[in-house]
Amino acid sequence: MSEYKAPVRDMRFVLHELLNIDEHYAALGLEDVNAELIDAFLEEGAKFAANELAPLNRSGDEEGCGFDNGVVTTPKGFKEAYAKYVEGGWPAMGGDVDFGGQGLPSSAGIAISEMIGTANWSWSMYPGLSHGAVATIETHGTPEQKDTYLPKLISGEWTGTMCLTEPHCGSDLGILKSKAEPQADGSYAISGTKIFISAGEHDMAENIIHIVLARLPGAPEGTKGISLFIVPKFHVNADGSLGERNAVACGSIEHKMGIKASATCVMNFDGAKGYLIGPENRGLNAMFTFMNFARLGTAVQGVAHAEAGFQGGLRYARERLAMRALSGPKNPNGPADPIIVHPDVRRMLLTAKAFAEGGRALVYLISQLGDIVQKSSSDEDRKQADGLMALLTPIAKAFLTEAGLEAANHGVQIYGGHGFIREWGMEQNVRDARISTLYEGTTGIQALDLLGRKVLQTRGEALRPWTKRIHKFCEANAENADLKEFVEPLVRLNKEWGDMTMAIGMQAMQNPEYVGAASVDYLMYSGYVTLGYLWAEMAAVAQKKLAEGAADADFYKAKVATAQFYFKRILPRTAGHKGCLEGGLDCLMALDEEHFAF
Repeated sequence: MSEYKAPVRDMRFVLHELLNIDEHYAALGLEDVNAELIDAFLEEGAKFAANELAPLNRSGDEEGCGFDNGVVTTPKGFKEAYAKYVEGGWPAMGGDVDFGGQGLPSSAGIAISEMIGTANWSWSMYPGLSHGAVATIETHGTPEQKDTYLPKLISGEWTGTMCLTEPHCGSDLGILKSKAEPQADGSYAISGTKIFISAGEHDMAENIIHIVLARLPGAPEGTKGISLFIVPKFHVNADGSLGERNAVACGSIEHKMGIKASATCVMNFDGAKGYLIGPENRGLNAMFTFMNFARLGTAVQGVAHAEAGFQGGLRYARERLAMRALSGPKNPNGPADPIIVHPDVRRMLLTAKAFAEGGRALVYLISQLGDIVQKSSSDEDRKQADGLMALLTPIAKAFLTEAGLEAANHGVQIYGGHGFIREWGMEQNVRDARISTLYEGTTGIQALDLLGRKVLQTRGEALRPWTKRIHKFCEANAENADLKEFVEPLVRLNKEWGDMTMAIGMQAMQNPEYVGAASVDYLMYSGYVTLGYLWAEMAAVAQKKLAEGAADADFYKAKVATAQFYFKRILPRTAGHKGCLEGGLDCLMALDEEHFAF
């Protein structure tokens, strides 16, 4: 979408009015971080996204990346925009101050990530994974590794990758084959092929730091025998300068349905020199630092595509004239009415708006929990925030990307036949959105993580703090007549969520396959209820502001109206998912494998 205007007002609403970010920072002892600073970031970030990145979105998609004998070139303008990004200090926002970063909490940059991603998702993927590489090295690296890699990664002069997937294995990392042979100098020779590596090779930064999973000789089979390594594209000399090229090369780039301006690479490691990060055979544990960061980033992608679908659809719906309103002309001086008057067009616009704004609230909340995990001095607060993040991350990643894809499709539908035409940008939004439900763990994988690992393995303990939070909100507003239309459905669904979880657990004890049968519907149900709670919270804030006579009355009225739409037209989808859950396992397994084909 070449036209993009960052929804700064709504971002401020979520950060300041819903999440009370000033109080949050004060509680963490971050005196230098306040609303004024955040607002300054939002204004500058909005300018960069609209002026530098959005104009490159369609052209980058049309041109794609070039590949010539291992050399990858990004589309025209990408490299120059990245130089401006680095010059502006954007990559360093959350970095450790000891290594040149600004030391800001993750929530200070979440809106910037959303802006950049909505303006140009392909471009955003080049710096995007660097943050995960930084977090992994900060958490698990040795002092020497931190000194060697963090300053340039944090500044953005170098970028990072995550190298997990191999040709024979996707999400099943237990069967990966890449090898790491110990060397006399304490390094390791890394050999193997990794696929689907975003930004594995490009021309935007002078060095690329690969974070690679591989097996040591004699390592246990399965996930318990995987180690993690740092493998730079260019060796780094003792003085920090770049040395010779390492034995890692891009074998090809993928020809993809979408995100065509993002280089998705096949990377060949041919005895490349690498360095162990974290303990031997505990690489997957260390890599989860990276993976959880990437999953939250993908949740942001869901919000981005919903916002793009909404903005593009709204712009067109206001201008396009077609037919008359069923209740009579609304544009009597024109040949037809603008299509925004038609109820079905409004349904699609409001669905995209509800998913974008509700999703924004969820990912910003998770980033706020991340602040507590990283910055709080209280062990108990960190533990609680970490537990809630663990529960909400698979919901955010899977539900929001499914919702973002739906909203992107609505964007095409609003345009009618024109939506299928490339010039309008809506079909690109759909193509770019499609990958979000696949990478960093498919919707099915995230659903198994949520239901199997997070909920059932903890006997529901991981879910309880969240449902208790919803219960407390409903209890506190039980006598509020203005919130009755939100509180009553939430009370019912919150109880139903717990009862349903218990029933699934009982059935899974009889047959563990039931977890797989129930998981996706359970996740989607969880997502709809979670967004319902956040919409109820936002409606409560908006109603309070209206009662106080706030100046921006139209904004708050729109909030309440969108919350009402969500509760009346989207939240009822939970009944369908509950019905599917009750459909059970047998109907999935009754057909013999050989009878699928005919």
